[in-house]
Amino acid sequence: MEQQQLANAIRFLSIDAVQKANSGHPGAPLGMADMATVLWKDFLKHNPADPLWINRDRFVLSNGHSSMLLYSLLHLTGYDLSIEDLQNFRQLHSKTPGHPEYGYTPGVETTSGPLGQGIANAVGMALAEKALAAQFNRDGLPVVDHFTYAFLGDGCLMEGISHEACSLAGTLKLGKLIALWDNNNISIDGHVDGWFTDDTPARFRAYGWQVIDHVDGHHPQQVAAALEQARNERQKPTLICCKTTIGFGSPNKADSHDSHGSALGKEEVALVRETLGWTHAAFDIPQPIYAQWDAREKGAAAQADWQDLFNRYRDQYPEEAAGLLRRSLKQLPDNWRHNSQDYIRQLQDHPANLATRQASQKALSQFIQWVPELLGGSADLSPSNLTRHSQARDITPDDASGNYISYGVREFGMSAIMNGVALHGGFIPYGGTFLMFMEYARNAVRMAALMKIRSIFVYTHDSIGLGEDGPTHQPVEQLAALRLTPNMETWRGCDQVEAAVSWQQAIERENGPSALIFTRQPLEQQPRDARQLANIAKGGYVLRDCDGVPELIIISSGSEIELAVYAAIELAEQGKRVRVVSMPCVERFEKQDAAWRESVLPGAVRKRLVIEASIEGFWRGYAGLDGKVLGMSSFGESAPAAVLFGHFGFSKDHALAAARALLTD
Repeated sequence: MEQQQLANAIRFLSIDAVQKANSGHPGAPLGMADMATVLWKDFLKHNPADPLWINRDRFVLSNGHSSMLLYSLLHLTGYDLSIEDLQNFRQLHSKTPGHPEYGYTPGVETTSGPLGQGIANAVGMALAEKALAAQFNRDGLPVVDHFTYAFLGDGCLMEGISHEACSLAGTLKLGKLIALWDNNNISIDGHVDGWFTDDTPARFRAYGWQVIDHVDGHHPQQVAAALEQARNERQKPTLICCKTTIGFGSPNKADSHDSHGSALGKEEVALVRETLGWTHAAFDIPQPIYAQWDAREKGAAAQADWQDLFNRYRDQYPEEAAGLLRRSLKQLPDNWRHNSQDYIRQLQDHPANLATRQASQKALSQFIQWVPELLGGSADLSPSNLTRHSQARDITPDDASGNYISYGVREFGMSAIMNGVALHGGFIPYGGTFLMFMEYARNAVRMAALMKIRSIFVYTHDSIGLGEDGPTHQPVEQLAALRLTPNMETWRGCDQVEAAVSWQQAIERENGPSALIFTRQPLEQQPRDARQLANIAKGGYVLRDCDGVPELIIISSGSEIELAVYAAIELAEQGKRVRVVSMPCVERFEKQDAAWRESVLPGAVRKRLVIEASIEGFWRGYAGLDGKVLGMSSFGESAPAAVLFGHFGFSKDHALAAARALLTD
């Protein structure tokens, strides 16, 4: 059967689904179908019957607006994606949403759509493959051995994150990363010549990539030859520059932005059928074409061959085999819970007044011994973030067996690469920067939450306590932004114990990312009994209580807990009943049942004071109409931290005065 007919099956499933939904992007699937046919028919190693097979190749559609291309490929090759699913494109709760979404559709490796993040995720996947192979493969037993392929478009290359991620990919010699550029010269505004004239091949050669230029994306033999060349280069990632025509086959809309972001229209769809000689009705694929596309038998054979290899590996290296399987299944070691709990108890029993960034490093140095899949890094701030633990070994271009990545000044790239590592499996990625610079990475953090993946974002220098660097570096509204992100958990511990618990909870959380917020300055350790120690994991708990019903509740987190405790002690000496609630993780607290929330914050106690050196608006709901928030309502200033805390009202005297005022009202 002609390759053209196989490619046309992709084309017409795509444009018919877009037409039925009257929404979508038909031009890119029409243009990329030939490239996709070559890759998926002749090169991609996958098993539709087992989309989570450890050693499958990964495929990322970075230009995720062309999602019907991917859905068509998954359907044709035999994944659990029916023709009815394709007909339900872009409808509520369908398996074929407007952009590919991880967890919705079997075979979709990442949620893509925000341009550039897909290729960054692919860099993370390739990095994970290289590191996992370096840690587990043995002579003659390459149990981790697969490629990462990505399709990307002009928009992905215009986004700055493509520079951050692809630059690092070249530096780390990710030779099993192969990107195919859909070079169609079109974006939504039209031909890109007026705003995108980069010499892209030269740019990628400068990164250290192999570049295969001048490939006709509609010529299967040229695409196949380029893929062969790419697979043979193991010291450099490869960019294959495929010249394509957007809207290929459309008489009136090919090579035009008119085919980019809206349905072609019934008349134009009919003309495409006539032009390409496709005589079948919408969503009608002849059985001979289905038979040619079906990858289940080939995929099962490839997986069976790998299973034989893995069985030999397990016979010779049983401990390593068990570790690889455990990590790939995202399971923690059997001794993890006992060991981490014991460590936290020891911290409580041996108080130390540390900056929580120091407590974080201390916890990491312990936890890495029990959870070797922790794969850390920092965006050029390791000495400040203290993300480099005592057993850190750098991943280098020529030795990927380590556990620490120097990401350079690439906060956005780091975060999206971390997401790719998490999606690949085998590692729990974490990466650090200043909390203020979360803003550079904001969309990748959001994508981690959307995909429900275990990425751990470490943010230090968490308030005006950063000091002299001033408001450009002092976070104010960032904590609120993180806490308001659906499916995020944001931990801001008040001492070394809560810092360690935050790490424990982030490592154990399988269905979403965590943001761990740490201080630059030392914090006083708080006393707790065994029950309070256990209650930290609930996100909010009573740290200091009173006899009887409280007259006032002071809610706080992080460095401001000391102010809350001071005020409570002073008022208790005056006969006032004051409760202090530590709220290290608001999101976790709000997931507790109503009984727990009421036991900590009784609704009848309306006098509440919230103290936190972040934007005050977030906390007004907790303070209530009869309460007060001692927080930030402006940006910071440049001065020593102690001066700033006093200037903005975060002092013992201010806290006590605010509490007294509430009790007096």
